[in-house]
Amino acid sequence: MMKSNNKQTFALYFGNRGFFPATLIASARSEVSDAVTKVGFGFIMPPKDMTRYGAVETKDEGMIYANWLEKHRGEFDGVIMSLPNFSDENGAVAAVRDCGVPIFIQAYPDEIGKMDFEHRRDSYCGKFSICDVFHQYNIPFTIMQPHVVHPSSSAFEKNLKDFAAVCRVVNGMKRFTIGIIGARTTKFKTVRYDEITLQKYGITCDTYDLSELFYRVEKLDAHSDSVKKKLERLVEYTDFSAVPPEKTETLAKVSVAIDDMMRKYHLDCITLRCWNEMQSVLGVAPCVLLSELNDRGIVASCEIDLCSAINMYSMLLASEEPTACLDWNNNYGDDPNKVILFHCGPVAQSLMEGKGHVTDHKMFAKECPGCGWGSNEGRIAAFPMTYSNCKTENGKLTFYADKGEFTGEPIEKEYFGCGGVARIDDLQRKLIVLARNGFRHHTAIGKGDMTDILREAFTTYLGYDMIEL
Repeated sequence: MMKSNNKQTFALYFGNRGFFPATLIASARSEVSDAVTKVGFGFIMPPKDMTRYGAVETKDEGMIYANWLEKHRGEFDGVIMSLPNFSDENGAVAAVRDCGVPIFIQAYPDEIGKMDFEHRRDSYCGKFSICDVFHQYNIPFTIMQPHVVHPSSSAFEKNLKDFAAVCRVVNGMKRFTIGIIGARTTKFKTVRYDEITLQKYGITCDTYDLSELFYRVEKLDAHSDSVKKKLERLVEYTDFSAVPPEKTETLAKVSVAIDDMMRKYHLDCITLRCWNEMQSVLGVAPCVLLSELNDRGIVASCEIDLCSAINMYSMLLASEEPTACLDWNNNYGDDPNKVILFHCGPVAQSLMEGKGHVTDHKMFAKECPGCGWGSNEGRIAAFPMTYSNCKTENGKLTFYADKGEFTGEPIEKEYFGCGGVARIDDLQRKLIVLARNGFRHHTAIGKGDMTDILREAFTTYLGYDMIEL
């Protein structure tokens, strides 16, 4: 999946106290806007004559800024509060308490040799003042390390990128819809969830009978443009050379039908009942289709694991890279900190070492040879990763998130499906925590370390509970 072409935009705010030099505000307006542009984001900034110095230092000026934000509502993804000096907390509260988006507070550092009255900022202290009062008013905000940071520094560049990821997660998960195609797999009570709890968090669960998917597949003409284009896409996407032509055609029809349902019902992501009716009725396994969806940046989990889909969606928003739902499946020899994470083949190609190859799903082939074509076998590439999942219990949505890495170590050729060796520090203790707290046998994974980003988005802004591993 390519990263989004939609440029994120931030509203810039500058705090002030009147006895500090006006030059500090003027330089901050230039430095912060330049830093945001350098990273590739957009910004909106109030004109410098909207208030004295183009900053906020009183409640009245805060109300002016709030009105300006309201006029631009929908044009910004977050607010960057820059504190060039100690700054006024009453004006800050009035300015952003109703902004409706994440707020990042940045404070300027003082410089040795510029600590006289004309140059000293005291932002180090003033940041505490703003944070304290925001806490009193229950205004959620984001702060990052280091405590004070100059906009021209590499540390601030990382702050901006992380804050942008937080904004994507928060704004994307305030309200979204998951399509559930098929009933929960009877044998997997581990994937149960509470729709009403999820709705309280803005997550809508729309359920569709598997028969609708089958009906759509039946009605599709193999010679239609949509099916022909999908056939071309699938055989280019991975290795279909061993697949009987009629099975490839059926898989293409299923893929078109899923695409059509997502468009018709305005679904943001899906979870699919992938066995065993797909095999007994259609004679295929949809693993490779879920792989292709995920590679396009459309979250698709298997086995009606809706909670894994939620985590996959959050990590897709954070990283702008494909994600996957995997089993905690095998030990890796006697290394206590390594585990083989696996699924039958829904892993995006861009997370794999190379193209997979589509096989007759070995589990289904035992009883029904030829009915399980669609397992995309291969190996997961080496990369740093985040693993995460959630559960609904007692009216609450509870998450975990932690980091590890896929090592790229070999797994024997005979190993079925798509798997990879993952290394996680203190894994054995963490597995006990997950098991004791009722988390499922699946975990969702994504590229890079997103643990702090997810924690910030989930706990500061979205109101989810989180357990620490």
